[in-house]
Amino acid sequence: MESLPDAILQFILSHINNARDVAACNCVSKRWKDSLPYIKTLYFPRNSFDNNSGGETPDNIVRRMLLQIVQLEELVVYSPFSGGGLASWLSLVGPSLRQLELRMDNILDTQALNENPSKLDCVGTARNLESLKLWGVLMVNSPKWDVFQNLKTLEIIGARLEDPVLCVVLQSCPYLTRLLLLGCEGVRSVSIDLPYLEECKMDFYGLGNISLSLKSPKIESLEVQGCSWILVPETNHLRNLSISNNAGRVYMVDFGKLTALESLTMRGVQWCWDAICKMLKLSSEVKHLYMKVEFTGDFEALQPFPEIDFVDFFNSHPKLHKFDIHGAMFAALCQKNSLRHVDSGFMIPCLEEVVITVRSPLNAEQKMSTLESLLKYGKNLRAMVIKILQMKSSHSSADDFFDEVCKFTYQNHKIVRIE
Repeated sequence: MESLPDAILQFILSHINNARDVAACNCVSKRWKDSLPYIKTLYFPRNSFDNNSGGETPDNIVRRMLLQIVQLEELVVYSPFSGGGLASWLSLVGPSLRQLELRMDNILDTQALNENPSKLDCVGTARNLESLKLWGVLMVNSPKWDVFQNLKTLEIIGARLEDPVLCVVLQSCPYLTRLLLLGCEGVRSVSIDLPYLEECKMDFYGLGNISLSLKSPKIESLEVQGCSWILVPETNHLRNLSISNNAGRVYMVDFGKLTALESLTMRGVQWCWDAICKMLKLSSEVKHLYMKVEFTGDFEALQPFPEIDFVDFFNSHPKLHKFDIHGAMFAALCQKNSLRHVDSGFMIPCLEEVVITVRSPLNAEQKMSTLESLLKYGKNLRAMVIKILQMKSSHSSADDFFDEVCKFTYQNHKIVRIE
């Protein structure tokens, strides 16, 4: 290493990013120490100061390291810090920072409301950020941020939010192309108006009764968990859509035309039947459909799916390549009259893979008939996976049904398998 030119040594050492490694390199030689100011990324793990016995505070240690760096572009801090410490750091490196990731650790700290300066306000001094990621943050007071002109990615993981605060945060980031709000609680109504947004993923804790309005004409991928009312009028570019609600009921979905949609996922304990029908109708061009909705019903009572015509369903989804179908939906396709419209010319043209989860031996004859029909009319079917999951029956019918599935699998072992 000592024989290397200064420029090459600087290039090599600039790729060291762990704060402990940087500190160790400082002690090797004066030449190494003189090369470290050119690092672009600095990362402080959670345990960075666990064995700190020098008497100097972690805030001051970080500041001293930052003073040595000429132009830092990425700062990641998982170790504990104060609002005052963050303010002093960003006063040094804020103008050059492009990526900032902070573990705030104040989601349960009510004293953080009185902290001055607040950690959240300090973030606003890094005006040239392109990516901002915050972990465990309390957001009940609106941050004093100007508009982030260059911010393209915002990720907030684990947060207590209030509706007006989220609105202010998003207004400060009008040029976002990627937005992640994961493990967030406290909001009841979310309104997003971001003209450049392409990817959005939201996971809300609570009762599952949040309303969402999204106006982003360039949106390509949208994943939503915990919303009961969803309005997305501009969907010309939407290719990937996932809607789930593990705690509440999906009452209403209102989307524009989904002509570009390739993948649709629907999950939840209960969806209103109108919402299910609307999504299935809008997704006629979809290539991958994943359905794991257990019940329907417009009120508290959980209702089974009504009958779904087998031929009408596949005729309405001619481009379907992969179909993941769980209990209730499979049962709806297996009703007595679901196969009544099959004629000699019917076929499922594009289906290549189907994954079926069966949870009950009821209507065994119809279910076997549906499995056989998928194999018979799926001319390009390459794989059928049958998952026998938590079958709740002590009656001999469960054993008989399983025997029939095993026989069917053996006869078509090149395509069918049991998991």
